[in-house]
Amino acid sequence: MRKLITSAGTWLVCLLLVSPVACEDRSYREIGANISALTKPGGSPVPDAIAQLARIGHRTLPQIETALHTASPHGKSNLIMALDAIGDPEAAPIVQHFAVYDASAEVRAACEDLLQRWAAATDRRAGPARQALARVAEKRAKGEGPE
Repeated sequence: MRKLITSAGTWLVCLLLVSPVACEDRSYREIGANISALTKPGGSPVPDAIAQLARIGHRTLPQIETALHTASPHGKSNLIMALDAIGDPEAAPIVQHFAVYDASAEVRAACEDLLQRWAAATDRRAGPARQALARVAEKRAKGEGPE
């Protein structure tokens, strides 16, 4: 009996060690597919992709930030709309960066508009957005960014 319990325990440990590999988190691929829809022509409809990214939430931020560095101005505008829909205050520093340094005046304006809307909100986005706007003003006063 003791040998049977030990054997069952060994199998259980092995199963627990192997199961994380079998239970892969597919959200990374799902996030990437929705970002592609926002940044490349011919993808799924933009509102659908934004809704999917908003549903996933906070986990989308690193991939969206990476995509913002290489997307076209139109794609960046879509990604900024996605960040707005997600509404995570941790996106404020990302938006701040592009409000100062993006080559496109339209993208910079969209980022600043988003920060201003969040700063006027009465939820947890307001504080980080106000800080980000203050930093945008400081950096621009120092002559940082294009123009």
